[in-house]
Amino acid sequence: MLAEAWTALAAAGGTAVVQAAGTDAWAGFRARVAGWFGRGDEARERAELERLERTAAALADGAGGDLVRIEQQTAWRTRFETLFESVADEREREALADRLRDLLREGAADGLVVGGDMTIRADRGSIAAAVIHGGVRIDNTRRPDAPAD
Repeated sequence: MLAEAWTALAAAGGTAVVQAAGTDAWAGFRARVAGWFGRGDEARERAELERLERTAAALADGAGGDLVRIEQQTAWRTRFETLFESVADEREREALADRLRDLLREGAADGLVVGGDMTIRADRGSIAAAVIHGGVRIDNTRRPDAPAD
């Protein structure tokens, strides 16, 4: 795997940690992240759980706003990158990358982590809603009395 690919994967991991913190999906997601870092070592896993809890607490505090989010995201991206860099065996690094991809997919199934645009649409008389942390743009171009898709 090219270094650029696992660097991008590490960035996605950092983003996912910050976006999941404080959500209903947090408990399961943080356990899976700690397990990924621990790689079977319970002491390492406990240390990662503590780090993840410090991250959640820093984000929940609200002081510092976006700066704290950026700092935490960068710190976690760096932690993911460092682990990838510490693994000399390419096959083992690939296995770690595969596990992280799976973990990120599982995290998205528990909640929703979006690093780009997202569209939420109600149709056939349903109601759509989302809780958003960050900027929101609402595009309501469909008339309420227009026929459903």
